Amino acid sequence: MKPSTGFVPETSLPGIQSTPFEMLNKEIIACHKCPRLVAWREEVARTKRKAYQGWDYWGKPVPGFGDHNAHVLVVGLAPGAHGSNRTGRQFTGDGSGGFMYPALYRAEFANQPQSISREDRLTLRDMYITAVGRCAPPGNKPTSEELNNCQPYLEREIELLNPKVIVALGRIAFERILKIYLSRAHRNLQTVKPPASMVFGHGAVYKLIPETWLLCSYHPSQQNTQTGKLTIKMFDQIWKKARELINA
Repeated sequence: MKPSTGFVPETSLPGIQSTPFEMLNKEIIACHKCPRLVAWREEVARTKRKAYQGWDYWGKPVPGFGDHNAHVLVVGLAPGAHGSNRTGRQFTGDGSGGFMYPALYRAEFANQPQSISREDRLTLRDMYITAVGRCAPPGNKPTSEELNNCQPYLEREIELLNPKVIVALGRIAFERILKIYLSRAHRNLQTVKPPASMVFGHGAVYKLIPETWLLCSYHPSQQNTQTGKLTIKMFDQIWKKARELINA
């Protein structure tokens, strides 16, 4: 079965029942919970960057996308103002995606090494990509309250996918995933390691629950990739490890 892109048209075809992913993504796209983020994402979409004056910016919350039967869930921070906020697809149109998608292609999670727009025919195999924040934040820094507003969307993606491996790109994604799983464990009277024993570090691996691994990676931001904090070899090792954990 061909992987779904996870993107939802503005209107559904008559007589066709929406899938759970489509219904969730419609809800995400229509979200106006955070006034600061709504104002910022729309202002950026109006004013645009000089290099992208010819673009019709997305300017809305960015939904997740990928294979709806994926074993691997990748969680980033939030859309870039002139990246995903412009293109409407996670890690598409900026330096982070320019570093990540070639790595996913080498690891055979993606069918092509580039992600330019929602119409570029990129598909993911056994992977779904999302973020803890869905709107571009000023200064790339969402507040805790804004992340709390977005958290139910991530929780529902996790419930729909039931992933075998979650890859946290950056410390904020790592902490938010821990928060979700610790809350679920409390509700279900399960036990997990306390946060003090789970420390973020590139390549760190933890068992969240018996069925799910958490794999940590530095975020592929240009701040990390251009300074050598995250190298191509280091990033390739993350996706190799993700493959191993699928079958662990």
